[in-house]
Amino acid sequence: MGSLRGRTALVTGASRGIGRGIARRLAADGALVAVHYASNEEAAERTVAAIRDDGGRCFPVRAELGVDGDVGALFAAFDAGARGQGAGPELDILVNNAAVSISSRIADLRAEDFDRLIAVNTRAPLFVIQEALKRMGDGGRIVNISSAASRRALPRTLAYSMSKGAVDSLTRTLAEELGPRGITVNAVAPGFVETEMNSSRRATEEARSAIAALSAFDRIGRPEDIADIVAFLASDDSRWITGQYIDATGGSKL
Repeated sequence: MGSLRGRTALVTGASRGIGRGIARRLAADGALVAVHYASNEEAAERTVAAIRDDGGRCFPVRAELGVDGDVGALFAAFDAGARGQGAGPELDILVNNAAVSISSRIADLRAEDFDRLIAVNTRAPLFVIQEALKRMGDGGRIVNISSAASRRALPRTLAYSMSKGAVDSLTRTLAEELGPRGITVNAVAPGFVETEMNSSRRATEEARSAIAALSAFDRIGRPEDIADIVAFLASDDSRWITGQYIDATGGSKL
């Protein structure tokens, strides 16, 4: 606890699910956390309240990703929020978590849905990193949330898998470029995780049991399982790890 004291983190898509878990963990470790959200203000307020109730420091940042001007809006809100907390514009930790998903086989995939998915899942992280690097000093941390889908053959999530595969390539390439600055870049790849968004898809006990059985631990992942891995990668203890794809599936389908 306190290992991230004095550092500022930005977590995209932090109002719910995995993003909320990551934001809460980084704040618990002492970071000032920018809680980004696109439109669900109520959910973002719940995340902010939970962090503050736990004694953490944070502020909300609203910006829709995947649209023109998204990165400028994101960092304008970030800079304003950081000033409000008495912090400078420096950013020490960036977690690219925000993403959208669609379920469609190739025959039914619509171009407009694909374009939206790529804009949010692939283009946005790239240009968010580009802008973040203007604020990030040597020794910074970048964590991209990938997915087990990027390394599995899942026909129903073809487009989503493609978008996350690009994130994996982005991670490796930037790790090489940013190594001389001591900035680490890693990808964390969750499998099935119990979140508000996913719960309705696993309504039956049989479905939940089948999903749990995929893991070596015979359970569905929880947001804190992912958050703990991200917290390690955000810390000084991970200084010798970069360019890696961290399987965070609980040993699914070993």
